[in-house]
Amino acid sequence: MGSYQVETLEDLKKLVGQELAVTNYRLITQEQVNQFATVGQDGQWIHTDVERAKQESPYAGTIAHGFLELALISDFMNEAITFATPLKMVLNYGLDRVRFPAPVLVGSKLRARVKLAELKDIPGGCQATWNVTMECEGAAKPSCVADWLIRYIA
Repeated sequence: MGSYQVETLEDLKKLVGQELAVTNYRLITQEQVNQFATVGQDGQWIHTDVERAKQESPYAGTIAHGFLELALISDFMNEAITFATPLKMVLNYGLDRVRFPAPVLVGSKLRARVKLAELKDIPGGCQATWNVTMECEGAAKPSCVADWLIRYIA
């Protein structure tokens, strides 16, 4: 499906309820997971100890942090949705609901499926609620499902 270009904020109103983009797959590496573990101060062995995870983990290998997936949503969204008319600001307003139904094994390829669930007018722009579903290539269940609120200021 690729990325979707929106001409103006006004045009977003016509798109509520639609899936607008499915990003390309990206490889999740052990280096990314280790860097995130350092920054997030979460070095739990299931994420960082490859040998132990092979022996003791129910996944037979290391897995990405759920919060790493959330951090990647922003970059996936930059691929998924672009605006032809430049905006003053794009603000992360928060998350309403997040679930991690399945793990992301290191070495998996991850992509995002993006649907515009809701759009509200706010002073100077609008607030969008995006349903973002993260999928690992070949997996039966999504690895993350999140409702992400973004404020667009024109």
